[in-house]
Amino acid sequence: MIRVLLADDHAIVRRGLIAVLGAESEVEVIGEAATPQEAVLLARSTAPDVVLLDLQFGVGQKRGTDVIPALRQASSQPAVLVLTTYDNDQDVTAAMDAGAAGYLLKDSPAEELVAAVQRARSGAGAVDPRISQRLRERQADTTLSAREMEVLTRVAAGRTNAQIASDLFLSQATVKTHLVHVFDKLGVTSRTEAVARARARGILRPE
Repeated sequence: MIRVLLADDHAIVRRGLIAVLGAESEVEVIGEAATPQEAVLLARSTAPDVVLLDLQFGVGQKRGTDVIPALRQASSQPAVLVLTTYDNDQDVTAAMDAGAAGYLLKDSPAEELVAAVQRARSGAGAVDPRISQRLRERQADTTLSAREMEVLTRVAAGRTNAQIASDLFLSQATVKTHLVHVFDKLGVTSRTEAVARARARGILRPE
């Protein structure tokens, strides 16, 4: 039996989740929380296997991501599945960095929700397919091209734009354009930051 704790400030959402999960013989909803703080207290007292957690609660309440570490530290060490309407990359990243086992959207089909709960219970992750696809596309967009790598490697070696242009038989304007793309993909604003970020990510060898 998979013991599930629900944490959402809307009673109607909790009722819907109970209806969906209650139809599964191997799932039992063992508690409901209307605030993040209540969710932590219930996680400590009811020992759930999985917590379904919303991100946004009422005015003055903590966000769901704020209590994920505390939920994970409950004696049963439950897996935390975020179930929300927010699908922006910042929220996804914050939730996963905080220790969430998965990230689902509230308009997901019932069978996907049930499958995600089952996977979380077994230690596997679950991310909404739409978000996974977007993150894969975003990751592809941040991959440096071969030419950008050539420019960045020479930046790391201390070469100036003029020297790089000469090395690669490019104009200085083209070198600057490649650097702008490198900065954008790495999320930096300077040559020094670009080299440091690339080394931290394993794109360039460390010194």
